[in-house]
Amino acid sequence: MNHLVAPSLLAADFANLQRDIEMVNRSQADWFHLDIMDGVFVPNISFGMPVIKAISRHATKPLDVHLMIVDPDRYLETFHALGAAVITAHYEACTHLHRTIQKIRSLGIKAGVVLNPHTPVTVLEDILTEVDMVLIMSVNPGFGAQSFIENSYTKIRRLKQMILAKHAKVLIEVDGGVDLSNAAKLVEAGVDVLVAGNTVFSSKDPIHTISRLKQLL
Repeated sequence: MNHLVAPSLLAADFANLQRDIEMVNRSQADWFHLDIMDGVFVPNISFGMPVIKAISRHATKPLDVHLMIVDPDRYLETFHALGAAVITAHYEACTHLHRTIQKIRSLGIKAGVVLNPHTPVTVLEDILTEVDMVLIMSVNPGFGAQSFIENSYTKIRRLKQMILAKHAKVLIEVDGGVDLSNAAKLVEAGVDVLVAGNTVFSSKDPIHTISRLKQLL
């Protein structure tokens, strides 16, 4: 399969973070997904710059940095300096989304926009050709191990139609409730990047679980 798998380190064992990073390095995973939460935009706080710096010392695969924070523009250069290969910012958090996307791309990395479950894909009509990726949240952002929102399939299909109509080169990423029971259906709907946290890190054999997500076995 051509889709990518990005284990979310939010679900890793923070007391054994280097161990879990090295596991992902050895696996068939393509990216590390890093959820940055500020306790304001979402009702939770995850980790910040010192932890990302530590992650980047050990990670051998690209860092996919998902900013769930207010005023993300203030920190774009910092996250780039820490090793981000992809930065996604929320539509709902950006007053001037086009400016934010331009800034990320000017750093020489991939720029993405994130949509919360209640936000329709139609809001991206005028910016879709400017982004490298759209992240569809299939749970309400802020916490891991939530149940998948079934309407996400419809959003993904609509977004895929918009991308094809505009002949845009845009990846579709999905985050929230992704597991072995829905991964194949998500890829069939048009997803290019599967983010999986609890499914991977709560597995007795996470490397095998990543392989199954990659091969859709």
